[in-house]
Amino acid sequence: MFEKLRIIFTIPELRQKIFLTMFLLLVYRIGYHVRLPMIRSDLAGTSGSDFGTFLEKVSVLSATDLRTVTIFGLGIMPYISASIIFQLLGSVWPPIEALRKEGEVGRKKINEYTRYLTVALCLIQSWVFLRFVVMAGGERQIAEEFFATGTETLHWGWQITAVLIMTTGTIFLMWLGEQIDEYGIGNGISLLIMAGILAQMPKAMVDLAANMKPELVGLTSGDMGIDKLIILSILFVVVVAGVVFITLGQRRIPTQSAKHVRGRRVYGGTKQYLPLRLNQAGVMPIIFASSLLMIPSLLLGSLAGWAASGTGGWLTVGDALSRLSDMLGNGAALTYNICYIMLIFFFCYFWTSVSFNPKEISENLRDSGTFIPGYRPGKQTANYLEKVMSRITYVGAAFLALVAITPTIVAEWMGVDFSVASFYGGTGILIAVSVAFDLIQKIDNHLLMRNYKGLLEQ
Repeated sequence: MFEKLRIIFTIPELRQKIFLTMFLLLVYRIGYHVRLPMIRSDLAGTSGSDFGTFLEKVSVLSATDLRTVTIFGLGIMPYISASIIFQLLGSVWPPIEALRKEGEVGRKKINEYTRYLTVALCLIQSWVFLRFVVMAGGERQIAEEFFATGTETLHWGWQITAVLIMTTGTIFLMWLGEQIDEYGIGNGISLLIMAGILAQMPKAMVDLAANMKPELVGLTSGDMGIDKLIILSILFVVVVAGVVFITLGQRRIPTQSAKHVRGRRVYGGTKQYLPLRLNQAGVMPIIFASSLLMIPSLLLGSLAGWAASGTGGWLTVGDALSRLSDMLGNGAALTYNICYIMLIFFFCYFWTSVSFNPKEISENLRDSGTFIPGYRPGKQTANYLEKVMSRITYVGAAFLALVAITPTIVAEWMGVDFSVASFYGGTGILIAVSVAFDLIQKIDNHLLMRNYKGLLEQ
């Protein structure tokens, strides 16, 4: 392995790409800690609440921490949202679908539209975040010399400045990701998200070590001991191995190309396979399911607080709403986990139906002179592919559901802090493993071009 790493840095082009990528990631990490000049304090007081949990989950996908209001406060989430919107429109809106079929020209046009939509989302999200989250804090997080609250006149100029700064920060992150795509190595946006996830690991490990006792404490106790540390280490290896297995898992459909006779030579007739990913939907079902479950909990919690301020029958209504909010918002609740699993299954099939088009694949196979043995090209092939994908999606959804609830089980059963338990499943580990394999694959491409073995080859 050390010899392969040495070979990587002996290739000038590859070495330059790696160093440039590391430099751009360093720029991102520096801006990660630059606060907005008009913000006095952060939202650390929300830790432990439903809203704080919501901000923590969104931050995993945003390459930022929404609880500390910085110039990169929105992270890369607006760009991801815009990309998802256009991906969905490409399946239901004919103009976008036509652009997708135009190849490189259409892709550039869609990217241009995505940037415009990103700017619009940044302006809206940054204003909503500052106006209804930061300025709504009872501890006056906003510096009085910039924002006047209460009955005083609002300083709209500084609010507009803050909105423009956060919007510019997101656009700059988008530009960093594009520079990594073009001049660096790996997928830029994914690397930014992965860097934000891995940056939380040292703090979680320090907190774990600070609370650990050098003795056996039992698995169900609230303290951290040597026995728990051993179990957590083994569990981490098992979870990572399972994520790797399901990420690389494929169902290979055998295909055969038609034979062509030209003169005295016969071309084609080779046997190949069509790889169908076991986890076709990727991490998107967990993102949608967790986000959708947090919204009812927040709304019910707000309504419960409003009803509890009344008298008489309103107190009963407030108590009922509070219990319902706990059932949907508490990760340890059985109702929450059941709804979570059901939503993951639903979004797995939904996202697979959007990203996987068996009719289009069957037409491409027919146009290239390739067919699946035993099935006629066209509708029969499309029906077969849809049937196979439906079966393997069930397996992928079951695995995603298991990975999604693992952090909750670890945190509740073993009494581990959620910041540590989050590395044993959920969105973060799926993203980290997927991005790591994509990065290794691109490095291997450079090595194979120069007749070297890949990083994973013996």
